[in-house]
Amino acid sequence: MKLLFVYNAKSGALNALFDAGHKLFSPSTYKCSLCALTHDAFTENTIWKNFRSENHFKMEFYHKDEFEAKFPSVKMMYPTILKLEGHELTMVLNPGVLKEISNVEGLIERLKQEV
Repeated sequence: MKLLFVYNAKSGALNALFDAGHKLFSPSTYKCSLCALTHDAFTENTIWKNFRSENHFKMEFYHKDEFEAKFPSVKMMYPTILKLEGHELTMVLNPGVLKEISNVEGLIERLKQEV
């Protein structure tokens, strides 16, 4: 079993630069609530980074274009967190739930409850 984290952002250096600017200048309108929880403007959130290194979950991280390339038949809304067991994907946290989580500690707690 592994968790798949799919950000509502496209991959690439230019996109990362635009995303960082958006988070700095207009964080309330930033479209990826998952990224807002796990990353600061330029780096990964320290609490999140520690959680990732200290937990037992296998995790993979995708930008939406990377996810769609790897799983072309799967259609969903982003951001999302999925569980992959064998060849079966199931929803762990959907975009609505992620939007309601106010901080990285809340995200970590929800993951512990759901998985």
